[in-house]
Amino acid sequence: MTQAAFGAIGANGRIMSPPVRLALTVSELRRAAWTCSLGSALEYYDFALYSLASALVFGPLFFPSATPVTSLIASFATYFVGFAVRPIGGIVFGRLGDHIGRKRVLLMTVTLMGLSSTAIGLIPTYQAIGIWAPILLITARMLQGLGAGAEQAGAAVMMTEYAPPGQRGFYASLPFLGIQIGTIIAALVYCSLLFGVTDITHSWVWRLPFLVSAVILVVALYMRLKLKESPTFEIIQREVAEERESLGSLLRSSGRTILAGIGVRMAENGGSSIYQVLAVSYLVNTMGLPGLWGTTSLITAAVIGGFTVPAAGMLSDRFGRIRTYRTFAILQAVTALPVWYAFSTGRPLLAVIGLSVALGVTTWGMFGTQAAMLPEMFGARHRYMAVSMSREVSAVIGGGLTPLVGSCIIRWIATFSPHAVHPGQMSWLPISVYVIFLAGITIGTTFIIPECRDRDLVEQHDIL
Repeated sequence: MTQAAFGAIGANGRIMSPPVRLALTVSELRRAAWTCSLGSALEYYDFALYSLASALVFGPLFFPSATPVTSLIASFATYFVGFAVRPIGGIVFGRLGDHIGRKRVLLMTVTLMGLSSTAIGLIPTYQAIGIWAPILLITARMLQGLGAGAEQAGAAVMMTEYAPPGQRGFYASLPFLGIQIGTIIAALVYCSLLFGVTDITHSWVWRLPFLVSAVILVVALYMRLKLKESPTFEIIQREVAEERESLGSLLRSSGRTILAGIGVRMAENGGSSIYQVLAVSYLVNTMGLPGLWGTTSLITAAVIGGFTVPAAGMLSDRFGRIRTYRTFAILQAVTALPVWYAFSTGRPLLAVIGLSVALGVTTWGMFGTQAAMLPEMFGARHRYMAVSMSREVSAVIGGGLTPLVGSCIIRWIATFSPHAVHPGQMSWLPISVYVIFLAGITIGTTFIIPECRDRDLVEQHDIL
């Protein structure tokens, strides 16, 4: 193949971004973005659905206990299990993505997620089959986590490799609009189920949202079958003779960059779980707001996030990934105390405003910036697996543990005022400090990562 076909040679002797990616039309880019968005929509539909169900339904249905808080903790423990297996899914499917292509693996992951989520809607409750109920729920949750472990990483890598330099931030952020789509659909479904229903746990209708996953899965598979493979991956397959890296060699060569990827995600992923799961549970179970207000707050935040995500991508194209990301992390730290104080007042309007700012702006602003940033941090030979590891290890530490830790904090605080109108109300303070702590890790990490905007995607070496 000629030099013109492979790309220009830069001043440092390395091959620059190949022009074949620029030959893609705008309609092809948009089609790829919406196709990847459907996978993200399914993942975050499952994520938001499981989050809401963990906070509102799963405790009494699958973990009956004389103490509601204990049931809630057990419910959030199964939520964590899904995160715990995500790094395994990220490694397995990420390595496959570097070997056989992004498209094939994205077909596998969306299928696994969709079937697992649908299965949850078919599991009998503890009252019907006893201990097998939570066992089946945990099994389905683990399979869901395995598929999710490489879904968003694959979507981010795919769109970053599709997009032309100068617009990668914007185009790579578009699939992440699926997060807002999935969150809104899940919250709307729960709103409709909660409307006029005194106790959803005594009705079969809680199963319907999970069964809807089958419909999303069919649409996602149909669109992904028509998706072209990443042009960058095709070039790598033709021109790079080196064998793809094993997990051990990846850790040796990219350990420092993966650690930076984990650190930079602590505020975003931790914040996402705190505000989508723990905050809703706090508003409903601690402050006594109707479940309808919890889901309404989530819908409002998701609508705002739908504007924030692509805006953050465009800002990162103009001002750089690191500067934009750091700004949103600082905003998250600054707003943590007033937002959680607003939650503690028990006023519905303040809850809606607080969640809209904390989740819809600060957290999802980082998410939109991160879409192109993480793939640009890693070399072509191991990009999919490295991005998956960075995302999913941080998901366990920053995301999966957070609701469990937060619910334990609420229970601990409640022991000091068991006869108060709202036991655990004062837990807003330590939880907000926890948010600030996670944001501090991310802010510090941004100072050790070089700017990676429009980096050569055929480059074999990591940015660190």
